[in-house]
Amino acid sequence: MDLRSELLKSIWYGFTALDLEKSGKVSKSQLKVLSHNLCTVLSIPHDPVALEEHFRDDDDGPVSSQGYMPYLNKYILDKVIEGSFIKENVDELCWTLTAKKNYQTDKTSSTVLPEKDAFRLWCLFNFLSEDKYPLVMVPDEVEYLLKKIRMAMSIEFNCVELEDFFSQDSVQQSGITVWVFLEMMNSGKMSKGIDKSIISMAIEEVYREIVGDVLKEGYLWKKGQLRRNWKERWFTLRPSNLCYYTGEDRKDCQGNIVLDGNCCVEEVDDQILFGHSKWIKNLFYPVLPDRDGKRCMFCLKTLSKSYEMSASDTKQRQEWTSAIQTAIRLHVEGKTSLHKDLKLKRREQREQREKRRQSKEEELLRLRALQEERERKLAELDLLKEAQKQAQVLLAQDEQRRRQQHEQLQRALEVQLRDAEEARVSMQAEMVLKEEEAERQRKRIKELEEMQKRLEEALQLEIKARMDEEVFRYAQAGLLAEEEEKMKALMSLQEEQEEYILKTQREKQELKQEMEVKSRSLDEAQRQLEEVRANRHRVDQDVVAAQRKLRQASTNVKHWNVQMNRLMRPIGPGEKRPSLGSSFSSFQIPTQRDPGLRLRRRSGSEDQDEESKENVDNRAGCDLEKRHSHASNGDMDIP
Repeated sequence: MDLRSELLKSIWYGFTALDLEKSGKVSKSQLKVLSHNLCTVLSIPHDPVALEEHFRDDDDGPVSSQGYMPYLNKYILDKVIEGSFIKENVDELCWTLTAKKNYQTDKTSSTVLPEKDAFRLWCLFNFLSEDKYPLVMVPDEVEYLLKKIRMAMSIEFNCVELEDFFSQDSVQQSGITVWVFLEMMNSGKMSKGIDKSIISMAIEEVYREIVGDVLKEGYLWKKGQLRRNWKERWFTLRPSNLCYYTGEDRKDCQGNIVLDGNCCVEEVDDQILFGHSKWIKNLFYPVLPDRDGKRCMFCLKTLSKSYEMSASDTKQRQEWTSAIQTAIRLHVEGKTSLHKDLKLKRREQREQREKRRQSKEEELLRLRALQEERERKLAELDLLKEAQKQAQVLLAQDEQRRRQQHEQLQRALEVQLRDAEEARVSMQAEMVLKEEEAERQRKRIKELEEMQKRLEEALQLEIKARMDEEVFRYAQAGLLAEEEEKMKALMSLQEEQEEYILKTQREKQELKQEMEVKSRSLDEAQRQLEEVRANRHRVDQDVVAAQRKLRQASTNVKHWNVQMNRLMRPIGPGEKRPSLGSSFSSFQIPTQRDPGLRLRRRSGSEDQDEESKENVDNRAGCDLEKRHSHASNGDMDIP
């Protein structure tokens, strides 16, 4: 039984739970909710419109299970990835839906099972039920399940308790449903004098073994790989791995041993281990007990490690080694579940028994049919003999009767011949009339057929005209809707334009005020510029006068230097002595090379440069203000 068939069994209960009217159909809204919840618990993306698209061609009525199956397979089950979800969540979802409708019990009764135990029994029923719908469980599987629960409670199973129940014809022919099974369990017939907690523990153990694929679980002592000390751990064995935890609650997983075809398990004999043969001790060195004195040991070997474990007694060791070997065998054979394999084997055995039973019944029926056939042939033979005697008597009587009948028949034939001749003459006259009537009818039929053709053509033209009228009406409605939308858009544009005009007018008034302020500031700047230009003109005149004075001073300096050089020559004999007025010739006018004069000139040129820069900046500011004013005037011209 693959994963898809297991999921389908649970989903079938959820689908039938939504069928409140028991009509075999469920509304699309309920199927949407069911599909969304299934996608959630199966950890797959859910497409909310896929159901509507899938049933788009159907009417608005409910959907049957056959109609829902293609959608379920295509959009849900085909996307399921094994191992990406927890199947118990899917079972709980379907159990919640179906229990509200079908599982109605008396909560005050002392024999009623708790809700969790009822859910586990429901899961066990689904696992062991036949792959036919509606789901039922055959009596052999019911007996097998009850035996497992009784064995978990360490109570011997009594088959007499089920004989009355299984003796019913309906149970023998079709098996029992899950609700009949839960009603039987809640009746208390199978749990008389047993505490509820023991029953719950037994159901949980069987549930984990069959549904959870737990081959065996319990406490074992395990030797560490590094510290080499012994610790008690709770081990859980499945067909693919062996996990160990710190306690029975299985919350803290300490390790996971993967089982494959390369693994093997070996038991260690205590007598050999504690014997005096040294070479035997060396032979079993990997699994020898250490100073703690652990007994009932066995060793699980993988390709990478060897795990040493110790059981409480020899029986537990034997059970654990057998269970581990079974898990390794299942992995080698490519099987994922022991109980699925056992279920298939039990089914094959039932089918073989049924085939043998049917073959025996067919053989008995064949022998009975042959006996009946032989007796029937003997009876027929006696009847034939008696009939032969009677036939001879009847033959003579028939011969005489035939002669009489022949004579009567001959007379009757003569009478009939005369009647037939008369009828033939009348029939000929009637046939002429019938042919004329048939000719008139054929003409009438042709006229009716032509009239029918004309009526059909007129009807087709009328249908076409109605369809064209409907198309034009739809088009007119579309144009009216479009015109209304355009009118709304035009009104919104008109409102936006009015708002924009008001905004533009406000901006125009603000620009006028700003232009007035700027024109006043421009007049003030022009007045200051005129003053600066007048000052600059005066400074330029002063500079020209200073340059003229400087040139005159330079000429005087050259003259005085010539005079100075002339006076500095020594007086020769016969030359005149210079006059007293020449005593002032030693006074020198500073030349252009004088550093003080150059400094004053440089400062004056720097002042002129600064003034020229200020004038250029003022001119640029004026030009900028003029361009801004022109641009503002251009903006004002916008309507």
